[in-house]
Amino acid sequence: MSSHTPGSDQNHPQGGASQGQAGWGAPPSGYTPPSGYTPPSGYTPASAYAGGPAAPSLGLPDAVRSVVTQYATFSGRARRAEYWWFFLAYVIAAVVASVIDGMIGISLLSWVLSLGLLVPSLAVGVRRLHDTDRSVWWLLIGLVPLVGAIVLLVFLALEGQPGPNRYGPSPKHQAPAGY
Repeated sequence: MSSHTPGSDQNHPQGGASQGQAGWGAPPSGYTPPSGYTPPSGYTPASAYAGGPAAPSLGLPDAVRSVVTQYATFSGRARRAEYWWFFLAYVIAAVVASVIDGMIGISLLSWVLSLGLLVPSLAVGVRRLHDTDRSVWWLLIGLVPLVGAIVLLVFLALEGQPGPNRYGPSPKHQAPAGY
C-alpha cells in the first residue's frame, strides 16, 4: 500500500486540495483548538485561497523570452502581462519589418516575421485563454466579423483565475519558493 506524500500530486504540488477543500495541515471544518492554546507569534491563518503571493511583475524582455522558450507549448497558462507584452513586441517588430521592407521594396522580412511567430502567437493565445478557464476553441470566435474580435479581446484582457484550474496552477499566484 502506498502512502500519499505532499507534493506527489501534479495538480496540487503544495499538498492542497482542489475546489475549496481543506489541504494538508488545515484543521477540519468545525475544529476549535483546546482551551489555553495560543498560536505561535507571527502566525496568521491561511486564507481560503491556497496559492502563494503574486509573482513579481513581468516586463517586455521576460515576456518575450517566456513565449519564445515555450514556442509550441499549448498546455498550461499564461499571465496577462506575458500575453500583452509579447503582443506589443510583435507589433513593434512588425512595424520595423514593414519599414525595412518598404525601403528595400520587397515584403520578405514581414513574411518571415509573420511565419516565424505564428506558432508562438497561437500558443500564448491558447495559454492565455486557459488562464481564464476557457478552451482553445474560443479562439475560433475571432473569425466572427467584428463581434468575435471584440469578445476575444475581452477574454484575453480578463484577469486569470487566482487558483488552480483544469489547465494547471496559476502562473501569477505561485507558492513561495522552497515548498
